[in-house]
Amino acid sequence: MMPTIDALSEHLTEYLDLTQIRQVRRAYFYAEQAHDGQRRKSGEPYVTHPLAVAGVLSEMHMDHQSLMAAMLHDVIEDTEISYEGIESQFGRPVADIVDGVSKLTHLEFETKAEAQAENFQKMVLAMAEDIRVILVKLADRLHNMRTLGAMRPDKQRRIARETLDIYAPIAARLGMRDLQVELEDLAFQAFYPMRAKYIRRAVVKARGQRRDIITQIEQAIQGRLDQEHLPGIVTGREKHLYSIYRKMKSQKKSFSEIMDVFGFRIVTESVDDCYRILGAVHNLYKPLPGRFKDYIAIPKANGYQSLHTALFGSRVTIEVQIRTREMDAVASQGIAEHSHYKVYGDSDSAVGSYNRARKWVQGLLEMQRRAGDSMEFIDHVKKDLFPDEVYLFTPKGRILELPRGATPVDFAYAVHTDIGNSCVSCRINRRLAPLSEALESGQTVEIITTPRAQPNMAWLNFVVTGKARSSIRHFLKNQQRHESIELGRRLLNQFMSNYGSSVDEVDAVKLEALLKETGLADTDALLEDIGMGNRMAYVVARRLRAEQPVDVDSDSTGSSSSRKPMAIQGAEGTVLQYAKCCHPIPGDSIIGHISTGRGLVVHRTDCRNIGYMKEDPQKCIYLEWSGSGDEEYPVALVLEVESQRGMIAQLAMAVASAGANLLKIDSGERDGQLNRVQMELTVYNRVHLAQVIKELRRQVAVNRINRQ
Repeated sequence: MMPTIDALSEHLTEYLDLTQIRQVRRAYFYAEQAHDGQRRKSGEPYVTHPLAVAGVLSEMHMDHQSLMAAMLHDVIEDTEISYEGIESQFGRPVADIVDGVSKLTHLEFETKAEAQAENFQKMVLAMAEDIRVILVKLADRLHNMRTLGAMRPDKQRRIARETLDIYAPIAARLGMRDLQVELEDLAFQAFYPMRAKYIRRAVVKARGQRRDIITQIEQAIQGRLDQEHLPGIVTGREKHLYSIYRKMKSQKKSFSEIMDVFGFRIVTESVDDCYRILGAVHNLYKPLPGRFKDYIAIPKANGYQSLHTALFGSRVTIEVQIRTREMDAVASQGIAEHSHYKVYGDSDSAVGSYNRARKWVQGLLEMQRRAGDSMEFIDHVKKDLFPDEVYLFTPKGRILELPRGATPVDFAYAVHTDIGNSCVSCRINRRLAPLSEALESGQTVEIITTPRAQPNMAWLNFVVTGKARSSIRHFLKNQQRHESIELGRRLLNQFMSNYGSSVDEVDAVKLEALLKETGLADTDALLEDIGMGNRMAYVVARRLRAEQPVDVDSDSTGSSSSRKPMAIQGAEGTVLQYAKCCHPIPGDSIIGHISTGRGLVVHRTDCRNIGYMKEDPQKCIYLEWSGSGDEEYPVALVLEVESQRGMIAQLAMAVASAGANLLKIDSGERDGQLNRVQMELTVYNRVHLAQVIKELRRQVAVNRINRQ
């Protein structure tokens, strides 16, 4: 039966006053006139869709402005009426919600993944303006899913896929369980019609066989509550189709294994009653060890609160959820429940749920600002949309919720971005632990920081949260840009010195002409390009030189500059790299090869890989060390040793006694008695390396040592 505005108005009298209902009706008649003559794919008048969307929101007891926006949500997109027209008729808040939803109407990601990601970014911005935008959009999607049968099969599958990928997880993240379940089941039936059909048949069959057991357990629990004079209503919980399918797939369980677990929910009056009822059911049936979860003391990120316990009774496993009426409403409606406190008075759970949702959206905005592009952003967000939580404590007792598999680095970034950026090590339950260790619920994590520390690119291999991943990438990107500019400045100054000039003394007209020709925004962009090796410093210097060269000894190729060494400290960072073929260390004679996209790659001057281009000033620049500081550099040694018991251990001890760090050691037999041992270690400079070699020579078994 088609919905009517009169039926909706009657339902709204439950929680809205007469003036607000009149405004909702006025919005309906305005939409009816605007959509006059338009029809849906099913043949119904188009206005039935916005009316049905408002009906979905009314079930959640949403405020009158949300209902008005639902009535008008397609008006800007599908008719001649503008934002200003809606604002003049219904006020700015309603117009803003309608405008926010209108921007999301193309979230049907028809072609490229990039389009999907771009539109998802728009959704986040709209959510940040007013969280009601996403609630109207979710209600719109739910009605579209309910009437999906009128679409072509290929379009049905596409819409179902994006519902499972984006909309259902967002509903879950906002705590809207009822809406999430219906979206998932409808999308599952559209995307996998045959699988849904078989599971539905199996559920109907199993339900008949289980009815007696369910009734028996329900009566036993209710009887015990009555006996203890505890208020509570016991109901059996039905598993929905998509959750059965997902569990079968992810846990690799058969249908019968999943259906052998019976679920019950007990709704009571107060938190105190929840814990009393828990004691009563534990007395009635034996609890299963390790299966109790207290989400009342530690709520989920979306505001969900309940006690969960698993019991063994009547030869079957029983799962029980115990919660108050208010918690049950928040579990069903999630963030939509926040509208109740406006009508019925304050509700801590609902307000908490609303605040958590706002905090989550703010976190998304922060990630969006850091992300390099929309694809990177949606990758971060999808990780946050599918959490299987662990609950962790800071040393001061604050509780943080992170996805399963999270590491101390994820924890550090969850506390604060600056903590993550300066993190060097951690303690888990007061013991030192690696930063890559997966955390478990209940652990206390202490992050150790130092002011000079900075994120490591290797962290990207094990972090799981979107915030950590986006923060690390953002820092490294900015750091690389800064270092590229500095290196580009030094390289350009090196070549400009041939003409008695420097970067700061360049002719502004020539610089402007060069920037225009290259399409670069400013001097920093030019220097970054030089530092990254994408543009040759000697070519830029020649373009920017003064008309009369001051240095008469230099020729136009800039070859003299190749003989003037540029000083490096050894800690320049990401755009200055050390060649793995020759492992240069402070004290070695070195030369720099300008490599496209990588910056300056440092080789030893006697490295065979650099020999053919050593004299080419366009490719290479002579370098010198200005001091090694406390940086460590890798170096490779090849040893010829006599084969004997404990030989590898002796060599490792010798390296350690010289104060070097052994990274890798490999041995291979040669001529029966002689072994060739390859060793990779880190040292501070050539003097330190000489000490290590001296210590190794003291070993009786060592015949020969060569630096690789």
